[in-house]
Amino acid sequence: MPVRAHHIVTVAALAIAALALEGCGSINERLSAGVGDALPQWAGGLPPDVPPRRGTPEYEEYMKERERKRLEPAGSNANAAAPAAASTSSSSQTLDPVH
Repeated sequence: MPVRAHHIVTVAALAIAALALEGCGSINERLSAGVGDALPQWAGGLPPDVPPRRGTPEYEEYMKERERKRLEPAGSNANAAAPAAASTSSSSQTLDPVH
């Protein structure tokens, strides 16, 4: 069987595809996590309000702050004051109770 040009092209294309798949399989978890952090949100990256990754110093600070906010009394929470203000503005309207 004679060797033809399209056989060589087919073997070369399969070899390139195999090398490309091998390259994708060798990406480790650290590299993929770093790339995911670097991508902007519009390109499929993480949104800006995502907490830091576990095991980093920023994560420890985040968890301490979260625990501190959890232990605060409900009256001193700044977010609790916003719904109270909204309910006083709607008190001028009277609504019938739902039964």
